[in-house]
Amino acid sequence: MSTQTSIPPEEVTSDDRLWGLLAYLLTPLVPIIILLLEDKKNRPFLKAHTMQALILGVVLIVFNILVGFIPVVGWCIGPIATIILVIYYGIKANRGEVFEIPVITNFVRNQGWV
Repeated sequence: MSTQTSIPPEEVTSDDRLWGLLAYLLTPLVPIIILLLEDKKNRPFLKAHTMQALILGVVLIVFNILVGFIPVVGWCIGPIATIILVIYYGIKANRGEVFEIPVITNFVRNQGWV
């Protein structure tokens, strides 16, 4: 599902891992905050996660709006799937992993945001 890329472990601080976790759990708000903080936006680990989390958040919002038109089933599946996905990616980021999210990571790289 995801492919590892490498950032030397000594460059990833516990602060970076916490911000990475928050970027996924509270997307798209925290990625925008990270982009506004000069000392955070240029950290290699956060740079790898910030735009990825921001685009993921936008995609999940659109997904939930579209699925929300399906009564009952869409109202349950959309939010539950979103919560599981952001927790999964947040935990991976908190472990110090740099990973690829299918389609989103390639989009971010093609735009030159990483």
